Amino acid sequence: MYIYNVTTNIEDKAHKKWLQWMKTIHIPQVLSTGKFLSAKMTKVLAEEGTGQTYSVQYTAASKEILQAYYEEDAPKLREDALQLFADQIISFRTELEVIDEFFVHRNTATHHLFTYGTLKEKEVQLGVFSRLLGGFDDILHGHKISEYKVAGLYPTIETSQNSEDLIKGTVYVLTDEELQKADYYEGDAYERREVLLSSGKKAWVYLAK
Repeated sequence: MYIYNVTTNIEDKAHKKWLQWMKTIHIPQVLSTGKFLSAKMTKVLAEEGTGQTYSVQYTAASKEILQAYYEEDAPKLREDALQLFADQIISFRTELEVIDEFFVHRNTATHHLFTYGTLKEKEVQLGVFSRLLGGFDDILHGHKISEYKVAGLYPTIETSQNSEDLIKGTVYVLTDEELQKADYYEGDAYERREVLLSSGKKAWVYLAK
């Protein structure tokens, strides 16, 4: 995963107009290219010199996707910015490669969700929850991968008569709101059931209806 970071210093006289344009037009346009998973805008607090300084970080799944953005979308978007603000802004750009990520389980999260499919993918988590989830491995006994696939594409699991059948997966800790987002993502084709895992924890799991 890569982070495309754009740091911009904007003169005070154009600050409010630029900030509104960034929030309502420019950042949505960048995301609408389909090249990025998310964007985060921050303000630099310890400043030297004049004007206001901001950093916008766009997350891309791969170097190839980021390169495609440079070639297909960036020139037009940069031209629009220069036409509006000309010599009132100074920007520089850097690329960051994500090497590893670490998370803290929050005590406010009250639900355990056992996952075995697409919800384990980082890109899906960012799209559904707007963050990457911290999790741990666990095992669900008495279940097996079903031959039936939802919409002919997506795997599901089913209960098994063989107690030695098992599913290896990952347990994530979610808030009430995040569990609702997971329900929406899985849709009407799945139903959520509570199961007992090998670790002794109770968790929700999605099975096809």
